[in-house]
Amino acid sequence: MNKPLTGKVALVTGGSRGLGAATVRLLAEQGADVAFTYVSSEEQAQAVAGEARAKGAKVAAFKSDQADTSRAQALIDEVVGRFGGLDILVNNAAISVEQGRTVDDPEADTAALDRMHATNYLGVIAVIRAASRVLRADGRIITVSSGLGSRVGVPGLADYSATKSGIERYTMGVARDLGRRGITANVVEAGLMESGMEPPDPETLKALLGSLSLQRMGHPDEIAAAIAFLASPAASYVTGAVLDAHGGYNA
Repeated sequence: MNKPLTGKVALVTGGSRGLGAATVRLLAEQGADVAFTYVSSEEQAQAVAGEARAKGAKVAAFKSDQADTSRAQALIDEVVGRFGGLDILVNNAAISVEQGRTVDDPEADTAALDRMHATNYLGVIAVIRAASRVLRADGRIITVSSGLGSRVGVPGLADYSATKSGIERYTMGVARDLGRRGITANVVEAGLMESGMEPPDPETLKALLGSLSLQRMGHPDEIAAAIAFLASPAASYVTGAVLDAHGGYNA
């Protein structure tokens, strides 16, 4: 099998489940050595690491809570110390809470919403800032967003959508800032899939599925393929772009 990422080192945040785990496995299959983060389940993380190592890659899991922005620099230092460098950053870690609750709902858990903003937005920024200082020339930054980052579509998703829209615009700015070093920065707008995140309430889920051209949920492997493309040499002239992998949500 062709391994276009041989010799590269990748960091995937939130790599122990769903899309993150699928991305870890695929990047390893394509030749990259892979570091990834997890928050709680070491057993699950080690299982994913074992699957990726079976593909011939060097793999390590790091426990790191992205909501704690002060942890970002230490994480990057640990990854570079273990692997000797960094070529690919995949910003995948995210949480979803209180979906279906409108902004005027007095019972909304604002502490949970604040944590979501810290994880999905401020945490991504902190990791990008730390990684940008050590990424090698021709490096790749891939930020996982959602179709909700460009179109909300249904009520009860304002906060989650805001976090995704924010990191999309930030990634566009990163593409401008780091282009002079040959580093690309792009976004993958992922669609509904079995991701391990808190699912929308049934009514919201039904409305979102009905809005898709393909009328089905995606599989993590399908979105991981889009991420792997942007990480590959084939995407060397693609930067500041949004790649839709959401089943036609915006069609």
